Amino acid sequence: MRELKSGPGRILVFVYGVFAVAATGRSLVQLGVDAGRAPLAYGLSLFAAVIYLVATTCLLLGGRRAWTVAVVACAIELIGVLTIGTLSYVDTELFPDKTVWSHFGQGYGFLPLVLPFLGLAWLWSTRPGVERSGAEPGS
Repeated sequence: MRELKSGPGRILVFVYGVFAVAATGRSLVQLGVDAGRAPLAYGLSLFAAVIYLVATTCLLLGGRRAWTVAVVACAIELIGVLTIGTLSYVDTELFPDKTVWSHFGQGYGFLPLVLPFLGLAWLWSTRPGVERSGAEPGS
C-alpha cells in the first residue's frame, strides 16, 4: 500500500490541515462572539472543522484503519458541503452568516467543494490491498 502522506498526499495533508485550523478558528470565534445569530450554521462549521481534523490525522497516520476512517470523513465532508451548500441557497434564513461549507465554500474559493473529491480520489488510488508496481502482470 502506498503511504497516504506521500506524493500528492502531502499536499492533501497540508490543505486539510489548513482547513482544520481555519474552520476551527472561524467556528470558535463565531460561536464565542455571537452564537445566537446562527447557531446551526456555526455548529456545522465546528463539525466541518472536526471532519477536517480527522481527515488530516488519518492521512498522516496511514494504515488500513486510518484509510477507512479517512474515506468515511471525506464522504461525510462531501455530503456536508453538498447539503449545506444547497441549503444555504435554498433556505437563507438557516445560514444568515457565512460558514466553511455554505455556498459550496465560496468564501474559500470553492476549495471545500473540490477537496472531498480530491481526497476520495487519492484514497481510492492508495486503497489497501492493491499492489502498484511498475511491472506488468506475468513478467
